[in-house]
Amino acid sequence: MVLEQNPSSRMLDVRVLQVSFDPEKSAEVHVQDVAERIANQNDADVIVLPEMWMHGAFAPETWRCRAIGMDHHVIRAIGEAARSSGAYVLAGSFAEGLASNASHPSGIRGLWNTSVLFDRHGDIHATYRKIHRFGFDAGETQYIDAGDNIVVSMILDRAGKAICRVGLATCYDLRFPELFRCLVDAGSEVFLVPAAWPLARLSHWQTLGVARAIENQAFVVQCNDGGSHSGVELGGHSQIVDPLGNVLASTGRGDSEISVTLDLSHVDLARTSFPVLHDRRFGLPALAPSSASA
Repeated sequence: MVLEQNPSSRMLDVRVLQVSFDPEKSAEVHVQDVAERIANQNDADVIVLPEMWMHGAFAPETWRCRAIGMDHHVIRAIGEAARSSGAYVLAGSFAEGLASNASHPSGIRGLWNTSVLFDRHGDIHATYRKIHRFGFDAGETQYIDAGDNIVVSMILDRAGKAICRVGLATCYDLRFPELFRCLVDAGSEVFLVPAAWPLARLSHWQTLGVARAIENQAFVVQCNDGGSHSGVELGGHSQIVDPLGNVLASTGRGDSEISVTLDLSHVDLARTSFPVLHDRRFGLPALAPSSASA
């Protein structure tokens, strides 16, 4: 089944900017290149970048020395690019570190894998610290702290009218459907998922994105890294999936971009014509019960 576009409904113009990590490039060059790509997207509503595109995702032991704060010049540069484009920009994720002399609660390292969402004016609109850390007691788990808050943000059009709510997740989070149920319960209609997913598990990346869309009857926007890092080949193949699980657009492995105008009425249509979310027996119902309910 393919949902037809309704010209009178809410529309969201989404751009996915896939970035190929190149260890030969300095962080400054990566930032300059990405900022230029963002600034040139002057008719988008939302732009999405991949996870750890500046630092590289597969050497978390190096993140401490490369970590940045929310007042770092890199954050300001991406914010300025967002302002130039006039779009919301989910700037992928960065190694976020508190000052080394900051006082941390017991057991907290003060280092996170943090996604940053800028508004149309280039101001920080929301931040999301990755909840599920990859590595099985090594990797991210060994070096960074887990986030503990879900993040859902309202997207406004250029006139200030609400378009939709987007829920944020990062890479390995895609394997945990309960997180996406929480995002739905908080009002999400679109999931934005930056990632640094390896080529070796590319089929999982593609299949899980489709599964999260179908089970939550929501759009899923996935932006992956290309290239390689620390000997790991990254998968690329970013994709945008509709609430029925149809892949609307996808990329290959290199630097590329995709653009899709999402018709948000498709979320409403999917959830009313096949109201599976009403039949949940665990957790909060994502949608209000019908008036016939006791």
